Amino acid sequence: MRSEEIEIRTGSREVVHDLTRACEDFLADVDGDGLLHVWVPHATAGLAILETGAGSDDDLLTALRELLPADGRWRHRHGTPGHGRDHVLPALVPPYATIPVLGGVLALGTWQSVCLVDTNVDNPVRKVRLSFLAG
Repeated sequence: MRSEEIEIRTGSREVVHDLTRACEDFLADVDGDGLLHVWVPHATAGLAILETGAGSDDDLLTALRELLPADGRWRHRHGTPGHGRDHVLPALVPPYATIPVLGGVLALGTWQSVCLVDTNVDNPVRKVRLSFLAG
């Protein structure tokens, strides 16, 4: 197995950050089949496979704001008001994704991208672990 940790700067706003290019770069010298496992070792971020650039990324953030409002209802209260919702996020948007790799290429659908979903405005830097398991 080959594994590497990358750092992503998400800034101080909610974001859906496309990781597809970073995944492709990680697989650049792979020529066989296997699985790419993507892992976010944070309690307040997740991973999603979705279309980006056509509004779906913004729609996801809007849906998460509706499902997990940034208000005073959360028991987990440190950080920015409403931060407790960020700790619930990984239960809905899991912190992992596994994508088939065929001939060294991600087997994503035409409009699919691998994305980091981060609603935690208190943590501007995230780590993402990419691991390739050869078939």
